Amino acid sequence: MESLYILIPIAIILVAIAVAVFLWAVKTEQFEDLDRQGHTILFEEDDAANTSKKDDS
Repeated sequence: MESLYILIPIAIILVAIAVAVFLWAVKTEQFEDLDRQGHTILFEEDDAANTSKKDDS
């Protein structure tokens, strides 16, 4: 029972930190345009692959 006096405030603090991080992420628009990053890898040029082939020769 005595451990609950420690665990409950710690849990409340952790939840408050998680909510603060979530609100920060929403405020700084971290969740805007989630699809763009997924599609960029499909349409990227292969510049990195071309430069590594030139270095090998």
